[in-house]
Amino acid sequence: MTVLPIAPRIVVLGEGAWGTSIALSLARAGRTVTLWAHTPELAKEINDARENVRFLPGFALPENIVVTGEDDAVAHCDLIFSVIPSEFLRATIGRLRGKMHAEQIIVSATKGVENNTFLRMTQVIASSLAEVELTLPVGAFSGPSFAKEVAEGQPTAITVAFEDRSIAALVQREASSETMRLYTSSDVIGVELGGALKNVIAIAAGVAAGIGLGYNSTAGLITRGIAEITRLAVACGGRRETLAGLSGVGDLVLTCTGSLSRNRTVGMELGKGRKLPDVLSSLGGKVAEGVLTTRAALGLARQHRVEMPIAEQMELILEQGKDPREALRDLMMRPGKHEH
Repeated sequence: MTVLPIAPRIVVLGEGAWGTSIALSLARAGRTVTLWAHTPELAKEINDARENVRFLPGFALPENIVVTGEDDAVAHCDLIFSVIPSEFLRATIGRLRGKMHAEQIIVSATKGVENNTFLRMTQVIASSLAEVELTLPVGAFSGPSFAKEVAEGQPTAITVAFEDRSIAALVQREASSETMRLYTSSDVIGVELGGALKNVIAIAAGVAAGIGLGYNSTAGLITRGIAEITRLAVACGGRRETLAGLSGVGDLVLTCTGSLSRNRTVGMELGKGRKLPDVLSSLGGKVAEGVLTTRAALGLARQHRVEMPIAEQMELILEQGKDPREALRDLMMRPGKHEH
């Protein structure tokens, strides 16, 4: 049985906006947190400013957040929050796994599906650790949570999922605060896929807004989007009710309607006629996970013979430059269906 110390040492892997906001939330809960940056230069930049000027400007880091670029920081912790972008996750875990050891717990807060393998992020972590014969509890952390609002201390609700409910409860205890409310789940598959796939639907919602469509269109995309996500999650072993919760409908509504959503922003700019490379370069190094997740999600859907028409049209826009108006028209002209 995994047991955390009374005052567990916590490291957050990833100095992006989401990783920094999680560190700030944990610090607000009274925890001492190490924020790991992937280079010593980045760590020094953040330490010197006592602020993540590059990815989360305007938020001073309190004294109980230590920023480091040293890999040894991973060896001296009990609880690891992994907030590495999906495309770099496998390489980063491969780099750090020699510092990891039994009795640690890993919480994955990355929302994505790995290209080519179509693995969820917890699976990527577990498979990398298995290569060095290390087995650790790996769970998922997902829900409606813009990094900026978490950093501001606005009330936020998140789901933390581990197959072992007792470990989920341990993480709930350590990460909860007056501004962060955690709910537990044992449905890691459903929580992860809800968080990853909503980014694809958010691009579609952004496209609709970008070409000037209104609330009817957005509501239709959100509703049919959760149907797509649920079909795939259930086919992969997730539970339908999970997708009706925070990491499903909650996160989907936020990302499809909120102005802080990078995925929605990408869709909006595409809807306005801008080209994808230009849109991505304008993000200033920040990641819109839905761009990569679209292809991987469809690969996973094809493995399980699940139909995902919205995701298919987004792939055509992203990969082949299909006209967004034509893509949405093709969605509307699909053969009629029974809703449930």
